[in-house]
Amino acid sequence: MGYQGISLKDELKIDQLFSLHYFEYMNSFYFPGESHPFWEFVCVDKGEVTIGAGSRSFVLTRGQIAFHEPDEFHWVRAGGGAAPNLIVISFSSESPMMDFFRGKVLYITENDRRLLARIVNEARTFLSSRLDDPYQTSLSVRNDAPEGAAQIIRTCLEQFLIGLIRRSKKNTGQSVQTVRPFIPDKITKENADEEIFSKITSYLADNLNARITIEKICSDNLIGRSRLQKLFHEQCGKGIIEYFSHMKIDAAKQLIRDEQMNFTQIAENLGYSSIHYFSRQFKKLTGMTPSEYASSIKAMAERTPR
Repeated sequence: MGYQGISLKDELKIDQLFSLHYFEYMNSFYFPGESHPFWEFVCVDKGEVTIGAGSRSFVLTRGQIAFHEPDEFHWVRAGGGAAPNLIVISFSSESPMMDFFRGKVLYITENDRRLLARIVNEARTFLSSRLDDPYQTSLSVRNDAPEGAAQIIRTCLEQFLIGLIRRSKKNTGQSVQTVRPFIPDKITKENADEEIFSKITSYLADNLNARITIEKICSDNLIGRSRLQKLFHEQCGKGIIEYFSHMKIDAAKQLIRDEQMNFTQIAENLGYSSIHYFSRQFKKLTGMTPSEYASSIKAMAERTPR
């Protein structure tokens, strides 16, 4: 029997990548704006930010993404609330499907977030340029970039964009500008694990100012110690206490960027026994002291575009 193949059509294809960064902004950050002949999107991972797009301006909060079409003037301002963490990616595409994104502000789901995380993590192995520089205008590839990294970035980005379009069109009873998180019909074991993981990480977030033990986490969440540790290693590659330590330091970084507390107040707010222990933990996990981190982020915020 002879086989007859089919061609796989590129209905949405990314042609070139122009910028890709994940950046922690100070509350004082302001980018006065630019326009360029390719697409760009801004996605809020934490906090909130005000952006301008042509004649419009609006506030984006966690989980929202806004698109700037080619040649649209756009700007970014922090300072409206919690200091933001943003993912910004710009790229070119001649695909007609991209017309869907003109003027759109959408919500992303947890699956979308994982794709973006995969893109950012892959970019760290692929690009030699910094991902935390919002004024960067050219990308360069690492000499030791792993095989297929560029293709993974492109296909994940294409999958991310196609997913946004599909989900929006399925939600026929609501505006295409508010895509709600997708809820699966059946809960598989993988999804059940994700639900438990999400529940426990929410519990940890609610107890950031406490010094909690594994025993207390197990007791409060009705889960065995070995099951708990296995779950966290499977979901994020860390033990739960290590994960909790990173959550605390991420919260500390946010508070530093909010510029509403001094270091002693931040240490107390997050349940550290002393400012010295807080500083040691901060340097252990970030490679910088709290004051070095504050100076570094502030210097970036005070830079002007080239």
